[in-house]
Amino acid sequence: MPAGFDHDVIVVGGGAMGAATAWHLARDGRDVLLVEQFEPGHVHGSSHGHTRIFRVAYRDPRYTALALEALSWWRVLEDECGEPLLDQCGQIDHGTPAALAEVGAALGAHGRPFERLSRAAADERWPGIRTEAGAVLSPDGGFVAADRSVAALYRVATRHGAHVRTGERVDRIEPIEPIDSPGSRSGARVITDQQSWSAPVVVAAAGPWTAGLLDGVIGLPPLAVTLAVPSHFRPRADNGRPWPSVLHHVDAASPLTFGAYAVWAPGVGLKVGLEDAVRPVDPDTGSFDPPAAAVAALTEYVEAWFPGLDPVPLDPHTCLFTSTPDEHFVIDRQGPIVVVSPCSGHGFKFVPAIGRLAADLAESPRPDAPEVRRDAIWRLPSSGLPAS
Repeated sequence: MPAGFDHDVIVVGGGAMGAATAWHLARDGRDVLLVEQFEPGHVHGSSHGHTRIFRVAYRDPRYTALALEALSWWRVLEDECGEPLLDQCGQIDHGTPAALAEVGAALGAHGRPFERLSRAAADERWPGIRTEAGAVLSPDGGFVAADRSVAALYRVATRHGAHVRTGERVDRIEPIEPIDSPGSRSGARVITDQQSWSAPVVVAAAGPWTAGLLDGVIGLPPLAVTLAVPSHFRPRADNGRPWPSVLHHVDAASPLTFGAYAVWAPGVGLKVGLEDAVRPVDPDTGSFDPPAAAVAALTEYVEAWFPGLDPVPLDPHTCLFTSTPDEHFVIDRQGPIVVVSPCSGHGFKFVPAIGRLAADLAESPRPDAPEVRRDAIWRLPSSGLPAS
């Protein structure tokens, strides 16, 4: 490692994104430290639970491209950890015709198979799911095992030599030099209530805690932390096969806005969530009890759109979304600090690909160099702090 530093890279936040970044860095032979304030697999953030949707069917073709990268990396991760994590049981989009047209266009542009179905044909194929204005079937979609994926990332990262510290909360991240000074590439410190470490690069992958950690350090877009309330529902009839993942589009104007989603969890049932069944929350002091009104709205939605489900929620629970105003991601670097995520509630499917992007940013001696891959939708909003 460079002289005068404790590690090559320090990753703050051991959820899915941070663990994936540590895995890639360790695979590359970097001396990496991963620091997590809770225990692995905790339920306080955004990475826990049985499953998350995997889909390449996006209205924005840039996310289709990123999902296809992620697909390859999911298979690499499965090979390394020795267990299946991604089940491509299919995914259907339904809702506004304009949204479905964009989904089909994005899939077609990337040469991915898809099938357009009328409402009658879709309802006949999936009698447990009621669709609106037909559907688009993407056989590439399905689900990822969330808890098992995070656990697998910890295992393979440590196998490659990553150092992991859990149960240790980071209080702040401090550049060794001012972020906009000529020496701003000279590293940063990670400080807890017990000790501190330094590295040429620090990756902030702290999800809902990102804004608090980096306030006054670098410029960030406004970040809204909200509490989502999904639940699993039991199928009325079990044929032993997984249900496809479902995305219900209700807003044709916004390519990243949807009304509801559903994803299969083996041995449990179908998890259903509503985009508008959320409320602002403080990740440290807010209540994580599912609001009764959100659970009632979820039940009403299932009764209307999933005739194949018993509409009694099995386990209403909570998950934190950390969202930007336009619902795009934050994956960028300023000086010695890489920000990875927040992912606005739709990031888990991309985990191993985003970890690779973050590792590339951390490893580059010149983060602004053209060979470091970037996309305008994943950039920080400015080169430094907002004007005071």
